Amino acid sequence: QVQLVESGGGLVQAGGSLRLSCAASGRIFSSYVMGWFRQAPGKEREFVAAMGWSDGITYYGNSVKGRFTIARNNAKTALSLQMNSLKLEDTALYYCAVGSSGIFKSYSFPSSYNYWGQGTQVTVSS
Repeated sequence: QVQLVESGGGLVQAGGSLRLSCAASGRIFSSYVMGWFRQAPGKEREFVAAMGWSDGITYYGNSVKGRFTIARNNAKTALSLQMNSLKLEDTALYYCAVGSSGIFKSYSFPSSYNYWGQGTQVTVSS
């Protein structure tokens, strides 16, 4: 079992910044990839960013490249998402997710992740 808890969401003005955190516990030694997804009302769950848990290689969705940065701690127990130059369309519920080694297909596919946090709300205002 893997438990994930997101934090850091809130209300921010367009052009501002927020930093989200995800604390992981449990059987994280089996993790292969850890990432962030987001979902706004009426829209599909969207890939935001991911990191290979062993090699540290990062991947980003096209809509956030150059603005968001994903990072991990040395113990591989926490993941962060630094969000800069926020736009109105970044408003969504943001989820932290972990995928085990046996189900991986693509970093951007929700089906590659089998553990999810409860989500943290990010609201960008004008």
